[in-house]
Amino acid sequence: MKIFLTGGTGFVGGHLRRELLKRGHEVRLLVHKRGDGFGEGVEQVEGDVTRPETFAAGVNGCDATINLVGIIREFPDRGATFERLHVEATGNVIAAARGAGIKRHLQMSALGTRPNAVSAYHRTKFRAEELVRGSGLDWTIFRPSIVFGPKDAFVNMLAGYIRSYPAVPVIGDGKYRLQPVSADDVARCFAMALEMPQTIGQTFELCGPDRLPYNEMLDIIGRALGREHVAKLHNPLPLMKLVVPLLQGFSSFPLTMDQLLMLVEENICDGSWRETFRFEPEPFAEGIGKYLRP
Repeated sequence: MKIFLTGGTGFVGGHLRRELLKRGHEVRLLVHKRGDGFGEGVEQVEGDVTRPETFAAGVNGCDATINLVGIIREFPDRGATFERLHVEATGNVIAAARGAGIKRHLQMSALGTRPNAVSAYHRTKFRAEELVRGSGLDWTIFRPSIVFGPKDAFVNMLAGYIRSYPAVPVIGDGKYRLQPVSADDVARCFAMALEMPQTIGQTFELCGPDRLPYNEMLDIIGRALGREHVAKLHNPLPLMKLVVPLLQGFSSFPLTMDQLLMLVEENICDGSWRETFRFEPEPFAEGIGKYLRP
């Protein structure tokens, strides 16, 4: 199949490109500017997902569209808002697919997405999902948990704190649970779904095998770095809810209220996606050990 891929230049996108190529698919990749390093078999289309006139013609001749576009933090002065890059961008990709006569569409969402979510991130992800569900296309939606891999943002950020500071700041008691999933496993599900008609019209929550309290996750990352003990500095949640809104406007500050709310509400799933895709996901400690080990 020839796949038109948006958001495919990022972290998960790199894993998905390789998986699609390995399975014999052709990839037509939306890029802001042509460059090297995307691999053989990848055709580049210059354009902007928020401006459909720049890429709609590039969708012609493809068999499916995959939309991975998303941001975890807004920068309104740069035009990077949840509304624009989650909702409007999804609508643009859907319209281009329909205009090109494409029926198959796969959408990246996020675990925790729901209409009444506490975070604007999840609420806009849900509105994007609604556009997909109402598109008339043969759609599949994936909601991954926190995704880990060699170039991830979250685990590498925490590893940086552990390497650099005598104690790692923790919001609240650190007992809220996360269930990270490997980027390779997420990519594998996307690629497999293209060949599995039974996934059409389905939403899959993707999580790994390990349901970990945040404190324990820090300890596992520490062990991967060769640290016997990770000291933790617990910050009361009520205090953080006062401080973060005052500082989140500074791009150098590592946390927004949206991110804080998403973190402490937990990010876990029941793992029922394995009943469809029939493979065992990579354990967290094993996976991060491959790229964090000193």
